[in-house]
Amino acid sequence: MNLPLYISRRIYSDKGDKHKVSRPVIRIATAGVAIGLAVMIITVSVILGFKHTIRDKVVGFGSHIQVAEFLTLQSSYQYPICMNDSMIAALKGIEGVKHVQRYAVKQGILKTDSDFLGVAFKGIGPDFDTTFIHNNMVSGSIPHFSDEASTSKMLVSKIIADQLKMKTGDKVFAYFIDDNGVRARRFTITGIYNTNLTQYDKITCFVDVYTAQKLNAWQEDQFTGAELTVKDFNKLQEVANRVVKQVNRKQDKYGETYSSATIQELNPQIFHWLDLLDMNVWIILGLMIAVAGVTMISGLLIIILERTTMIGILKALGARNKTIRHTFLWFAAFIIGQGLIIGNVLGLALVLLQKFTGLVKIDAATYYVSVVPVEINLPIIILLNIATLLICVFVLIAPSYLISHIHPAKSMRYE
Repeated sequence: MNLPLYISRRIYSDKGDKHKVSRPVIRIATAGVAIGLAVMIITVSVILGFKHTIRDKVVGFGSHIQVAEFLTLQSSYQYPICMNDSMIAALKGIEGVKHVQRYAVKQGILKTDSDFLGVAFKGIGPDFDTTFIHNNMVSGSIPHFSDEASTSKMLVSKIIADQLKMKTGDKVFAYFIDDNGVRARRFTITGIYNTNLTQYDKITCFVDVYTAQKLNAWQEDQFTGAELTVKDFNKLQEVANRVVKQVNRKQDKYGETYSSATIQELNPQIFHWLDLLDMNVWIILGLMIAVAGVTMISGLLIIILERTTMIGILKALGARNKTIRHTFLWFAAFIIGQGLIIGNVLGLALVLLQKFTGLVKIDAATYYVSVVPVEINLPIIILLNIATLLICVFVLIAPSYLISHIHPAKSMRYE
């Protein structure tokens, strides 16, 4: 039989004297561990949800990897590159690539009777994955975008619609200025989307890729580029390296040079900002574990002092210091365990409440989302529990050596 475990279990289950100092101390220590773990679970869930939500919004507008003409990726001007079926097949054949879609961009001006606005018309075709747009639709519907004919239909963001006072079903003129002069096209607003990613929402409209090609006066196999979606975002750089080897610095039949860039390279400011959130997570985790550890140290010292007489009796009966230390460490583990259970219930309950109700709102103009996003990651939560238990027990080893300074003869007269 494990004597330290048996004694610690009896001490922990002892509810005899309600006036013992250790009773409120145990409650405080349990609460410290519970609150600390709950805060850590909430922090990790919010940061993961926030990072992945913002990342998915940016990826929704530009995919994971873009293959385009070298100068297009270095400037805002759109240079054509050949994206025929053989090139698309070559890109799809790269290990780790999940989906490839062509796109073409044309700069222009939307004009109503009362206002006008410069926007980017992003031409997309039937191969374009519209899941992201569909998930952010406010009104209307997504039309069938063609690569063979113009349908004169367009999706605009809520920001653009509000600024130009447009709604679904309205018709609007678009003007394009280039070396060929000024050209006008009339589009019908079939849908309005809203991602809260302001830097994209305020300039991006979606039209047929055929329309964008013709407005740019490009050949039918010339596009701004292709967008690649990878199977695993964590392996983005590995796939990007394969794309570089496959296409970079090669020339198409028109003499244009292929190049590629990841979404992180195209939007460094957003991804650097998201990376800074990791620092906040580590600081909060460190503070919460420190609070739980200090609370447990204080509680253990008080419990040892209150049980001085018992320690003296055990020593008089022949128990070694090591056995008694292990007894109190097991006792502390019971307290930590109860705190972990309460902390998990409290933390997960609050995270689930936010996930299904969106109770906590934030400023979408600042944070790109209107409600605090959360994401439950069970492996990380399990690691938090294990780390909290091990660290708290570890920091109690040194205070437990106070037992070796307690002498049986003096302790049994201790009050």
